Amino acid sequence: MMSHPSRHCAVELQALPSRIGQVRRILSAQLRYWHLEPLIDRAALGVTELLTNVHRHAEPDKICTVEIELSLDHLMVSVRDHDPRLPVVEDIGDVAPLATCGRGLAMVAAVSESWGVRPDGDSGKVVWFTLPAVAPVAVPALATPDRPARRTPAEKPAPLFVAEVEHTVDAGRRTNAPARSAVVG
Repeated sequence: MMSHPSRHCAVELQALPSRIGQVRRILSAQLRYWHLEPLIDRAALGVTELLTNVHRHAEPDKICTVEIELSLDHLMVSVRDHDPRLPVVEDIGDVAPLATCGRGLAMVAAVSESWGVRPDGDSGKVVWFTLPAVAPVAVPALATPDRPARRTPAEKPAPLFVAEVEHTVDAGRRTNAPARSAVVG
């Protein structure tokens, strides 16, 4: 486990089709929280394929743990189950064009930076993949009359008119009245 709990998330579940969508939403929310929105689609696709494999192939049960860990340079997504049998990777060229299964790990390989499988003691395995961590995009704070926007000397936008509205209650009803005006620029 990593030293910062905010950089690690784990969910234990039974790999049923109805739960896979829930895990995708949890993963997406966690990546948004970590400001890694560009990774959501690939991470969600990868975890869907891994959970589908647990649902279809894992014995003796479908209980598994999904973990995501963020390090300085990559995001690792892993699925641990109780089946010690390692997956068989199909050659994508051997899968029929209209087949509905057999492409899961090939898709994980296609969307990830790296992937692999390792035994987990005598009673399970972990299948994982990594994605390169994307630096968060800084979003500038909105300017307000009491906190003007910071600008570089080259930036000289046109002045912006800002009007604040004061909300008051008059005889039980709310009214909006102009409080003051300011020009920011």
